[in-house]
Amino acid sequence: MTTKILALIYALLTSTLFTQNAAGQGIQPYPNAITDRSIRQETPMPPPATNVPFRDRDFGSLMVRVTDPSTNFKLPGTFVRTEASGKSNEWSVDNRKFYVVGKGGQAFAFGFSPSTMTFHSLPNAAPGKGLLLPLRIGPTFSFVDSDLIYGTRSADPLTITSYRFSTNSLSTVVDTRTCGVQPPLGSGPGVVSDDDVSLSLTDGRVSISEGGPESGAHMFMIVYDKKLGCRWYNTQTGQMGGTWGAKGYASVTTPFLIRHAYLSKSGKYAYIMQNFFGWYVWDLSTLNVTPCEIRTGKDCGGYSVPGYNTYVNDPESLDDMQILKRPFSDITNIIELNNPLPTPANREQEPHFTWSNVNIHDSTPVCGSNYNYDGDTTINQPYAGEIYCVETDGLASTIWRFAHHRAVWVDPYFQTQPLGSVSRNGRFFLFTSTWDGQLGPSIDGTPDSAVFIVKLD
Repeated sequence: MTTKILALIYALLTSTLFTQNAAGQGIQPYPNAITDRSIRQETPMPPPATNVPFRDRDFGSLMVRVTDPSTNFKLPGTFVRTEASGKSNEWSVDNRKFYVVGKGGQAFAFGFSPSTMTFHSLPNAAPGKGLLLPLRIGPTFSFVDSDLIYGTRSADPLTITSYRFSTNSLSTVVDTRTCGVQPPLGSGPGVVSDDDVSLSLTDGRVSISEGGPESGAHMFMIVYDKKLGCRWYNTQTGQMGGTWGAKGYASVTTPFLIRHAYLSKSGKYAYIMQNFFGWYVWDLSTLNVTPCEIRTGKDCGGYSVPGYNTYVNDPESLDDMQILKRPFSDITNIIELNNPLPTPANREQEPHFTWSNVNIHDSTPVCGSNYNYDGDTTINQPYAGEIYCVETDGLASTIWRFAHHRAVWVDPYFQTQPLGSVSRNGRFFLFTSTWDGQLGPSIDGTPDSAVFIVKLD
């Protein structure tokens, strides 16, 4: 389809014939979004074509389908999804690049035109194809340089690497084997890193968890400061060391293994996930580690996402939309973002969050998607099966509603969950969907999924 035709389609979609639902409340930063709390059923819709913008039939938001069975040209006919943690940054800082993940561990990057909601191939990619990144799944785009992305390579998972698009080149950020961890890192397939490279907003600090054979079995978190060098924490022995910060033993004495670990966007704190039992906050320049264990009365459960100096989660206790925010400096100081909660309460949907648009005040909306963990597609409450953003500045409890994601979770297929990634400016949301199961099975018989973008305005 030519650019001229695409532009015409876009113009029609944005004309008065396709204005958004009048229920939009005019509340910034998304004045066209619906903010009421009514139940909105999903209007049936066949799977759309790729790269042709369309409107969500129930909320009016502009959307586009990004992938199809040919996208993963390494394994044609198989699923494509988002990175899925909500913590990696899948968008370049200028919104003109994003990446998706294919079965087999490939990451494919595309160019994006925000004004037309269409995507295209990048230089060094074959025509009509995504650029196969020379990094493992889970890379994260720079927050300051639109030409740069960080990650690790399969050939050397203990070295954090950056890739520059314009020169098609890789550069070593830090070989973590030189960071002086104790005991020293071994080698071989039993000693790898996780797919959780994370960055501070300035790119000044980068982190990773590693040391074991897989996620959930790691014992080291390493934080590399580009000026100060390495700092590390061995969660099995409690020892901390490196070239900056206090040296000694952590304030918590119980050993644990790391599922994933991420920096706060300020680079001051680390959020360390234990295997299904809770999480820890490490004040990086100190020996202070604070546990937030599930079933301790601190509402530590549920999906979560770190901000600049705060943390947002759904504790899986009172209601689907009980969304909490707390500072890393005092995790007992909990703020309810959705207040008051609806009555009667519901616990049928799982919220999943993304907050790459966060600012230094932790006051930008946190965005998410809700889905039923049993694969039930019944919509009997507000926000069920929806993509939305939640006010975090404490001035009100606005929830902006954008689209039905049409994903149906099929256990145990991770690619059927509508897990998303918001762009740095908070205007685009990348997510995975089975489109009500209409995409059919992949060539290997597992449920197929595709990646979509919804415009948040």
